[in-house]
Amino acid sequence: MLDANLKTQLKTYLANIVQPIELVASLDGSAKSGELEALLGEIAALSEAVSYVRDDEEARRPSFLIRRVGTDVSVRFAGIPMGHEFTSLVLALLQVGGHPSKLAQEVIEQVQALDGDFAFESYFSLSCQNCPDVVQALNLMSVLNPRIRHVAIEGGLFQDEVTARQIMSVPAIFLNGEPFGQGRMNVEQILAKLDTGSSARAAEKISAKAPFDVLVVGGGPAGASAAIYAARKGIRTAIAAERVGGQVLDTMSIENFISVPHTEGPRLAGDLERHVAEYGVDVMNLQRAETLIPAAEEGGLHEVRLHSGASLKARTVILATGARWRQMNVPGEDAYRNKGVTYCPHCDGPLFKGKRVAVIGGGNSGVEAAIDLAGVVAHVTLIEYASDLRADAVLQRKLASLPNVKVITSALTTEVTGDGTRVTGLTYKDRNHDSVHQIELEGIFVQIGLVPNTEWLRDTVALTLHGEIEVDHRGETSRPGIFGAGDVTTVPYKQIVIAVGEGSKASLSAFDYLIRLPADAPVEAIAA
Repeated sequence: MLDANLKTQLKTYLANIVQPIELVASLDGSAKSGELEALLGEIAALSEAVSYVRDDEEARRPSFLIRRVGTDVSVRFAGIPMGHEFTSLVLALLQVGGHPSKLAQEVIEQVQALDGDFAFESYFSLSCQNCPDVVQALNLMSVLNPRIRHVAIEGGLFQDEVTARQIMSVPAIFLNGEPFGQGRMNVEQILAKLDTGSSARAAEKISAKAPFDVLVVGGGPAGASAAIYAARKGIRTAIAAERVGGQVLDTMSIENFISVPHTEGPRLAGDLERHVAEYGVDVMNLQRAETLIPAAEEGGLHEVRLHSGASLKARTVILATGARWRQMNVPGEDAYRNKGVTYCPHCDGPLFKGKRVAVIGGGNSGVEAAIDLAGVVAHVTLIEYASDLRADAVLQRKLASLPNVKVITSALTTEVTGDGTRVTGLTYKDRNHDSVHQIELEGIFVQIGLVPNTEWLRDTVALTLHGEIEVDHRGETSRPGIFGAGDVTTVPYKQIVIAVGEGSKASLSAFDYLIRLPADAPVEAIAA
């Protein structure tokens, strides 16, 4: 299961175990059980602090428990946590083995103080880049608080459960047998749902903060770059973000970030977050901006009000709120979201093994999705509004070579249909002949581009008809002291490397704006 290099790395990690652990397997006669037994045996052979036993008492097989010897501290995996989940496995081994996490002490204490019994189940797929955050968060919480239990379940291996629970998108989280959450969540987000008073307490702390020189709204590549460049100038800098990492967290493979031949979105997002932390930037995560109130006079304080009720003030503001997946906006789309309608082929593709699906969109993202899905599902229908596909020629050639893919162009999707619990098909209109057609299928993957996150900015800064923030060559908006950067702006070519450059440019422009203010401008925001 593990090659020589991986064994060497894992052996180094396992040296950090301070309390002995045991791997308790529940297996049957399946090939997957044989694979899991081999994996657990290899892990146990790498450290004297790890032992392997088999009891076969768990109903889900193959599965295994990682347990701190002589205690009830444990986590369970149902399936084989390889692929994106191998990191989750390594962290679970270390944390159950007593190696401390890097979670903030304040958050650790909040987890430990939770009152109640919580039995979590999370469903993941091995190709899902969003799932490890959920698995790792719940595993860590179960290590920190003995009243929290967690089983991480590989959906592709336990298809009967996936079908019975009508899971059409991962990660999917259940608490005490009931649906709890869908999509990427970290410890703080899970805590916010369990500890209802935490949001109000956080808002109170945020509102008490002194004004900043530079406040970056958004935590993606543009926001991270802007914060780093501002902090390097020695001025008081903060980030307020709905989720640190932004849209990059949803990107599977990145091969065009210069000097980095290949990485994955979550890894790059983590690298950006760590880089920002090195400069002492005040990062406020899980904070969605709701209102921007520009300064009444040049050099005065701008105010950003957050959904949590908190309010922040700053001499300059850099808007880097990015973009989100564009929706079809047709009847049935919202009703069947995560019930067959999905926006992440890498995450949810394995859940549609052997089924018929559609991909909406003929650009690079849509064609890449169709190619990936063709290797998993029974049949893919790609639907494109224009008369021709817009994807790169090399992708179109690959798509055309696949026997289980059908391409329909000049087609407008008009409705998503279902039986009340899941998708059963879609309706489209042939734009050449005005005829209406119905396709029977079980999944719809929407890949039709992005829409900027600027609804909260209407009537405050100038926006285009498409909702993008209008910026000049310096990143300046229509309001003095307010700048824009990244995918949310009019800058063409929505690429990570461009967003990083635009973030640094906007930050340098903000600093230049501050130092050029008149001597008699208000100075209450400048850091001491």
